[in-house]
Amino acid sequence: MSTQAIFQRYSVRSVDMHGRGIGPSPASDATPIVFVVDNDVAVRRSLKLLIRRGGWRGETFASAHAFLRSPRPVVPTCLVLNISLSDSNGLDLQKRVAIERPDMPIIFIADKVDIPTTVQAIKAGAIEFFTKPLLHDVLVTAIREGIERSRNALGYEGEMQVLRDRHGSLSLRELQVMTLVVSGLLNKEVGAEMGISEVTVKAHRGRVMKKMEADSLAELVKMSERLNTPASAVSIADSGSRRFSKPAPSLRPREIRS
Repeated sequence: MSTQAIFQRYSVRSVDMHGRGIGPSPASDATPIVFVVDNDVAVRRSLKLLIRRGGWRGETFASAHAFLRSPRPVVPTCLVLNISLSDSNGLDLQKRVAIERPDMPIIFIADKVDIPTTVQAIKAGAIEFFTKPLLHDVLVTAIREGIERSRNALGYEGEMQVLRDRHGSLSLRELQVMTLVVSGLLNKEVGAEMGISEVTVKAHRGRVMKKMEADSLAELVKMSERLNTPASAVSIADSGSRRFSKPAPSLRPREIRS
């Protein structure tokens, strides 16, 4: 089958994945991989050649099972997936990929037009839905877009991991101070909430700023928003001082360190 032939195309763009901020992920600069899952060996061979010509690495699979057994690379990726597979429904595989490999955009291909299936696939996040025969220039453009989305997703996840690591290095006291500070309280008010002196609050706050590598309170607030750290997770203890009723979602149980 020639990939140069005219094809019918149904295309709806899903929301771009993107991130910014802390620093690029080394993985985002590695050679992208384009995965192809299709029952037809001729299609697999043709698309693998096309992918190589595009400057990417191609990996092809005849079944969903074989694809799911493959290692998950930490590089920009894209999946060209036939909606009809011998061992699985393409939509079912799409759900698995969304959970297990969320940084991998999907381009669907199909042997015939099926509007309800097309709509379902696009609503679930597919970036393109093509019917055979395929036009290789347009497919290459779609793959390029998918890889760029994957690169952005990996970069964002890399940035978030850096933030989570910094956040995880804080002591419980520092976490409490950070949560109250980003909620808008002054040092004196934080001290009153926690039952500690303003001088102690300043010391904890300084360590928070250093560990989080925040240059200003505004930057610390933005970091907290990205981490979804709750700004009001405090309750009044019986003693009259205040404490966290529960740790922030990303925290691990630990002893309080002053």
